[in-house]
Amino acid sequence: MESHIVKIKTVLQVTHDVKSFRIEKPNGYQFVAGQATEVAINKPGWENERRPFTFTSLNDEPTLEFTIKRYIGHNSVTNQLHLLVPGDELILHDVWGAIEYKGPGYFIAGGAGITPFIAILRQLHRDNQLAGNTLFFANKTAADVIYEEEFTSMMGKNAVYILSREQKDGYENGTINADYLRSHVTDFNKHFYVCGPDKMVADINASLTTLGAKPDLVVFEK
Repeated sequence: MESHIVKIKTVLQVTHDVKSFRIEKPNGYQFVAGQATEVAINKPGWENERRPFTFTSLNDEPTLEFTIKRYIGHNSVTNQLHLLVPGDELILHDVWGAIEYKGPGYFIAGGAGITPFIAILRQLHRDNQLAGNTLFFANKTAADVIYEEEFTSMMGKNAVYILSREQKDGYENGTINADYLRSHVTDFNKHFYVCGPDKMVADINASLTTLGAKPDLVVFEK
């Protein structure tokens, strides 16, 4: 199993609990938009604490990017990651992942579950192939929405934000469930890309099946 020690080049605050890490890219390191790797911190006691993170950069960029939400806890790897600064080192491993673009459809994300879709949508935007795609992005509050300005710039009204704990102009209020999908999806023969907390993914996949979506057109990390 391959591993690479790489330095962090930049760290940027994205939301109140999400940071973007730009890091060195090992020679020959390749991935498909939507894929991930396991990451560890190259510091004593943390080298074997590997966690999966999706690449949010594009494959042809000279650096790698991860967009990582912080989860508070004494032994939380994401908490430790958020304490790192440029010059600190990470350990990367093999590339893996089942989420990749297969054709126009609906991207359904909950919170940090947006991360596999960031590179996919960025790549489609660069290739001028975003037409026919819609993003439904569920969060608790507007302050939790990752890269909202970028998604809106790329997709316009086809980027839809749903808030479960806040009512605010410009955002829908509620959750993504069967009723929501029934009223917002116009074509259940298209692809569906689903990522978020496990229960959300399971519930949405069940709802999609009930509503007539074809199981082989629903893409998620199994």
